[in-house]
Amino acid sequence: MKIIIAGAGDVGFHLAKLLSFESQDIYLVDTDSEKLDYASSHIDVITKKGDATSIKLLKEINIDKADIFLAVTESQNTNFTIAVLAKKLGAKKTIARISNHEFTKSSEIDFTELGIDSMISPGELAADEIEMLLNQSAFNDTIQFENGTLNILGSTLEYNSPLINLTVHEARNKFLDIDFITIAIKPENSSETIIPRGNTVYRANDQIYFSTPKESIKQLYKLMGKTQFGVKNVMILGGGKIGVKAARNLCDNKFNIKLLEINKVRAKEIAEKLPNVLVIKGDGRNVELLEEENIADMDAFVAVTGNSETNIMSCLVAKSKGVKKTIALVENMDYINISQTIGIDTLINKKLLAASAIFKHVRKGDVLKLANLHNVDAEVLEFRVKENSAVTKKLVKDINLTKNAVFGGVIRNGIAHMTFGDFQILAGDKAVVFCLPEAIHKVEKLFN
Repeated sequence: MKIIIAGAGDVGFHLAKLLSFESQDIYLVDTDSEKLDYASSHIDVITKKGDATSIKLLKEINIDKADIFLAVTESQNTNFTIAVLAKKLGAKKTIARISNHEFTKSSEIDFTELGIDSMISPGELAADEIEMLLNQSAFNDTIQFENGTLNILGSTLEYNSPLINLTVHEARNKFLDIDFITIAIKPENSSETIIPRGNTVYRANDQIYFSTPKESIKQLYKLMGKTQFGVKNVMILGGGKIGVKAARNLCDNKFNIKLLEINKVRAKEIAEKLPNVLVIKGDGRNVELLEEENIADMDAFVAVTGNSETNIMSCLVAKSKGVKKTIALVENMDYINISQTIGIDTLINKKLLAASAIFKHVRKGDVLKLANLHNVDAEVLEFRVKENSAVTKKLVKDINLTKNAVFGGVIRNGIAHMTFGDFQILAGDKAVVFCLPEAIHKVEKLFN
């Protein structure tokens, strides 16, 4: 499969990295030599320096042979232009990264007629992610399948957790009344993601990821040593597109929202646009202002300004004032792995969300959904199981699944089932798999 990526920034690089594990024919196009040099020295891609809006350049890299063309530069207008050109020049499928949420909702314009098959809005994805995280308050990472029929939930293990010092095998036998599979462990102060085995030991402050049916979520709180709490009052810092979209989403779901915006004109615009949101003109870095606005009474604090450091610091202030749930938007992908070590519940990166959303369009094996966990460099994939695929031929314990992946469960006829050793996966099931990037290709083979 030939894939051309226009834009070697964070989104383009992350996509190229994920795809490079599969020996795809990948071209990465950008005007920045440094970004291309970095990419070529770290991943197996073909780089091309130049402007992707150039018809001559597109022809030079044989755009007419491209199976997928991904326009993911920082500029929405550039992405639109490139995608349209690529389609007209013969690319089979085009995907454009956009910033205007309106385009993804519009029913008046058929963008496929213009040459754009799919559009991804990182800001919209981030706002939706914030809403989902607030709905599962005690967890710092959550992915839902089939409207929550099956869930991936992540959180740090508290010192009072009954899992502490047990092995995965011992925990499974001790808590037979709770349906869960431990799919990943990230030890405290470590960047390594462990796919647990039976003898893996749970330790306090480890970041643990479980898969579980909806019915077992309440019981998981006890296993984690956490107390379930509801989120009702939310303070949002930053009145940009993500802040406004998140505020609108949350208001629609009956949350009480305060939004802080430093720009007077922008604050007035938001107040007129969102009458149910209490909009405050002020600097969210001002601790006195936060105290005046009763930050201690907030259940959650969400910082989504355009400055990562401001978001991180204001979340730390909120945490120090007793706010239970904090979420910070960060631009720098290197920050993603440090949220637990610095005391913030969740760091989200809209570029990483966009890369995963785009990545699922490239997947084979009837991938229904692909998502990334915030604190680990790994992917969660949902497959529709085909007739006669390898996963249907044996019991789970006998399937030759790579050590860098683990089954997280299946949904069969609307019911979630845990994929323990004696379970048989059947055609028509929707199977969830957690895997490190290097294992994606091997996992896909099992489902083809």
